[in-house]
Formats: sequence, structure tokens, C-alpha cells
Amino acid sequence: MFSPRLPNALKDKFARVFVTLSRRKLAAAGCVLAAAAIFTVVSHPAVVGASATARALPVYSVERDGKAVSLTFDAAWGNEDTQQLIDILGKYGVKATFFVVGAWAERYPESVKALADAGHEVMNHSDDHAHFTKLSAGEITANIAEANEKIAAACGVTPSLFRAPYGEYDDNVIKTVGSMGMTAIQWDVDTLLPVGVI
Repeated sequence: MFSPRLPNALKDKFARVFVTLSRRKLAAAGCVLAAAAIFTVVSHPAVVGASATARALPVYSVERDGKAVSLTFDAAWGNEDTQQLIDILGKYGVKATFFVVGAWAERYPESVKALADAGHEVMNHSDDHAHFTKLSAGEITANIAEANEKIAAACGVTPSLFRAPYGEYDDNVIKTVGSMGMTAIQWDVDTLLPVGVI
């Protein structure tokens, strides 16, 4: 392995360096093999299927033949533009879905009825525009049920769709909404653009 011309002291030094390098290479190779083994086990479909859980998501869009847009509005604050909006949509023969807050429906029942009478869907946007990711399943159920009652009292239709306030949701929110027989809906394009952007 070593040249016979090297003095013994140099042979010993090179041998120690070789052994040290060999140990480092063996340790590095061992780490690489261990990482590859762990990656293979963790990435194996049986392991992934057993350990990964799918995140619960609202409906963002629906596949259709042809081009289509679903126009939705959230109603939580004032109602001063509601009739004008109904008139504009009516002029162009457009039907929309309005997600209304229960407190808004209670305060402006004539606006909720006008929306429904114009052929628009009136759906649930919570009772009080709370942060639903901070609520328990029981609190979510009670909040949505109270809004459903107020909306039904105003227009005669009980909502089947729900949009979370602030667009905030987690698995608990989506699963709770589903357990009520309702479908959670989210927007995929937000029209709230900065002023001057068109």
C-alpha cells in the first residue's frame, strides 16, 4: 500500500490520515444511507396513507364545460347600495349569491327579501362575523344556526351554503359546516383591489 522508499514515520502518519479519512467517509456514507432509508420508509405510499391526513377545504371553484363565473357578495355592514346593486344585476340579467350575516338580515330584512325576490341566492356568512377559527364546533354550529333562522325569517329560504368571515377557516370549521349539511364556499378571485388598479 505504501511506497517502500517512505520512512516508517511517514508511513505511520499516512496510515493515520488514511484511517481518519476512511472513518469520516464511512460515517458520511452511513449518514447518506440512513437518510435514504428513512426517506424511502417515510415516502412509501402505505406509510404516507397511514400518517397523512387530508386538509378539509371549502369549495373554491367547480369544473364546468364552457366558461362561467359565479358572482358572490358578502353583506355584513350597511345596506345603502343594496337596491342599486339589485338594479344593476337585473339590468344585465345576472344572478348572484349574497352571503349575509345574520345580524345584517335581522337589521335589514327588507333588503334580504328584495335580494331573494330578485332571484338571487341568500346564503350564510355567520351570525356576527366572528373569527371562526377561534370557535369550538359547538359555537360554530350555534352561530350558523342562528344566522340561518334570521335569514329564513327574512326571505323564507334556509341557507345551504356558508362563507366564513374574513375567509378564515380550518379543518374544524369546514368539518363542522359539513356536519350541518351545509357546504363551505370560498372565493378564488377577490375584487377588493387597491384604488386605481384595473
